[in-house]
Amino acid sequence: MAARPETARKLLLHWMDAVIGLLGVLMVTLTVLHATAGRISPLNATITITCMLGFFGLFPFLLRDAYDTRPDRPTAKLVLATLFAAVSVALLPHQPLEDTPSWLELGVLWLSIAALYVPLTVTLCLGVAVVGLVSGYVVLITDRPWLDVLIPETLSAILMTASMLLWRWLWWTIRDAHDSKEAKARLAVSEERLRFARDLHDLLGHSLSVITLKSELAAKLATKDAGRAADEMAQVRRLAGDSLAEVQQAVHGYRTLDLDEELAGARAALEAAGARCLIDARADGLSPAARTLLAWAVREGATNVLKHSTATRCAITIDGGVLEMLNDGVPARPSAPGNGLRGLSERLATAGGSFSAAPTPAGEFLLRAAVPT
Repeated sequence: MAARPETARKLLLHWMDAVIGLLGVLMVTLTVLHATAGRISPLNATITITCMLGFFGLFPFLLRDAYDTRPDRPTAKLVLATLFAAVSVALLPHQPLEDTPSWLELGVLWLSIAALYVPLTVTLCLGVAVVGLVSGYVVLITDRPWLDVLIPETLSAILMTASMLLWRWLWWTIRDAHDSKEAKARLAVSEERLRFARDLHDLLGHSLSVITLKSELAAKLATKDAGRAADEMAQVRRLAGDSLAEVQQAVHGYRTLDLDEELAGARAALEAAGARCLIDARADGLSPAARTLLAWAVREGATNVLKHSTATRCAITIDGGVLEMLNDGVPARPSAPGNGLRGLSERLATAGGSFSAAPTPAGEFLLRAAVPT
């Protein structure tokens, strides 16, 4: 689970890296074509290609900075990318070759990355400025109609900038949701630790204090009144036995799991991770001890699916004291069973049950646990 938000981030960034890389190759190729056609001097072509390589080379770093932090002002990398883009737009001819894209997209691309570093109001002002200046510059040097330049440039600026902001919002939403889940999990663990510590304190605090006082009293009476000292030690023994029974009862209650709650929790966790979970449980006739053992198996099985697979489907079946969990998304080389599965196997074996967990010939993973009914 912990790796899934980072995986989403990598997918988004690598996909955009590929798109930007293709655009960079296209722009450099078009520059070479213009130079070959004699529409730009070799010197200008060299400077332009250098600036383009600098601009497209900085783009992935700008994306990562914008995704990993929440910048609210331009950085040195963005300023440098701005200079590279401005020089490229200024040097290139703005009458495109037949059936080739316009250089205006370079300004739009810069606007989309700048939008990640400034507030929305500043982005709107920058958009108006970039569209107006670039369109006016092109109209001035090419005598093309205003609308033929302004409308495509405006639409491109809106779509490209909106897409870039949407992608980043999507990543931030995934990251914040994951952080929220982790925070809730840590809070739940902390609250449970506090509850258990409070219960132990309430159970043992008074008893241990009395045991200490009576032990001290018995030690003092040992040489003066052996009979009374023996009575005090007998009370100490009784108090110690009562305390031990209370602690065992508390620990038993702490370690008791509810099967229905574990099934619901497993479904919620698996579906949150993107795996469809099908449950068919017929466990009404099982004893409380058997239900507790199966609840432990469900919890450990779901954890195993989440940690060691990329499952998209998981089926949980309980029938007659037999649990089967079958999931897909098994890696080519499954890892050795961890401490959790080994501990579960020992727990079931101690109770007289059986346990197995292994890949199937169909390429899936089957966890099977049988408990005495």
